[in-house]
Amino acid sequence: MRVTKKLLLGSVVATAALVLAACAPNTAAPAGDATEDAGPSEITVGIVTSETGPLASYGKQYLDAFEAGLDYATGGTGEIDGTTIVVENRDDAGDADKAVTAVKELIGSGVNIIAGTASSGVALAVAEQAAQNKVLYISGPAAADAITGINEYTFRSGRQSAQDVATAGTFLDDVEGKTVAVFAQDSAFGQGNAAAVEAILGAKGATVTPVLVAEDVTEFTPFAQQVLAASPDLVFVAWAGATSGAMWQAMSQQGVLDEIPVVTGLGDAATFGAYGEASEKINFLNHYFSGAPDNDVNAEMVDAIEAAGGTADLFSPDGFNAAIMIVHAIQEGAGDVDAMVAALEGFEFDGPKGTMTVRESDHALIQDMYQVKLVADGGSFVPELIDTVSADEVAPAEAQ
Repeated sequence: MRVTKKLLLGSVVATAALVLAACAPNTAAPAGDATEDAGPSEITVGIVTSETGPLASYGKQYLDAFEAGLDYATGGTGEIDGTTIVVENRDDAGDADKAVTAVKELIGSGVNIIAGTASSGVALAVAEQAAQNKVLYISGPAAADAITGINEYTFRSGRQSAQDVATAGTFLDDVEGKTVAVFAQDSAFGQGNAAAVEAILGAKGATVTPVLVAEDVTEFTPFAQQVLAASPDLVFVAWAGATSGAMWQAMSQQGVLDEIPVVTGLGDAATFGAYGEASEKINFLNHYFSGAPDNDVNAEMVDAIEAAGGTADLFSPDGFNAAIMIVHAIQEGAGDVDAMVAALEGFEFDGPKGTMTVRESDHALIQDMYQVKLVADGGSFVPELIDTVSADEVAPAEAQ
């Protein structure tokens, strides 16, 4: 594993924050058989993500890859420099209250490294707990831009909505004077995408019109008709979860895909058949599919996940990256939160998607993205890489 620390800061000065008196841990390394020159004998990492609920498949992708990444980053030992890394998983079921309860319990037991969360709303709530209790939090796969720069203790191991939108923009020519409709769920994820389209394409002169749909809606015909009636020049679709198939069916049946150019993010493998005959009419931006990157780390991740009976999928890099980041943080910081934060700021490493860089200023994870199309393969569709979009080209604006 090649890891390079571009800039190692001194101790980070913590901002003033409310601390939960009942469960706030000391920011120093957890208790263990430590010596003056060595870290603790054992550090527990709390993984909080969806094992059940609407985003359970995303949680499984993350967890399978995290296990593979931890094995990769520790050379199969599960330890680094004499410190054993213990992983404790908690299911948040996509519910922020359950996640916060789990995080409080973990912190109360002395855990000061938290990772995971597939839902943006959950991640924002966990990030608040990280700031209040001064613990390290590495979010992923949650994509809301608001997570980046939210506080000094929060990082991310995946991409964010602004990187999706910037990748969508690479499919377009001049957008000045054009109208872009954002068709999305009325959630932190959907709202984040609408805000990102406004910030990125709106800044280039586009008029952005959000069409937001409540998360509990199951009949999408009226909303597809609303998009069609607006006659935008482009439709950007941001959607996640189990209702994707019904939404795309409505968009196709109402003629949106025939009348208006549509761009969206290519989801996980389970969704490849959800677009039906419309598949080849859609422009896809992509965070990851197993055939996109061509490097040794990706090959090792895919092989490890498959050997364990799983399949590398959309959010596998997020789990694998998180493990690499946590191992590096523990190696450099020995469980001390301020030292681990400093170790991750500016950290550059080889992940499954190639070179990954943790931006020092706001902890955005700078990474390549992909242009993809779906092509017929027998009775199904498979992704095919059109182009790799460089990390710098789609880097989000720095959070203020």
